[in-house]
Amino acid sequence: MSRSFVPKVVSANDLRAGHVVYFSAAETWVRDIAEAEVLTDEAEAQLRLLSAMGHTTVAVGVYLVDVTQGPQGPVPVALREQFRAKGPSIRPTKEAAAKEAANV
Repeated sequence: MSRSFVPKVVSANDLRAGHVVYFSAAETWVRDIAEAEVLTDEAEAQLRLLSAMGHTTVAVGVYLVDVTQGPQGPVPVALREQFRAKGPSIRPTKEAAAKEAANV
């Protein structure tokens, strides 16, 4: 019995800042899920996951996330991933954001 493949994106956490990041078709990490590469083939998804895992100095905790296609791009299926895609629930102060930006 064959099951249908749910589209996926590759997600991780930025090693330096801890932000949620997504793997793009250009093999770079992006913060906006709308810029993530949507994978519609299981074998291709596994290959992209392995490629992303090779970026050990950039991202940690690399894994695949189930998505559906929304009007502005991929939308995570799981509630946890929907929260992660929206960014932190507590926004840093301007001072903290400026300090973080200076360290990048």
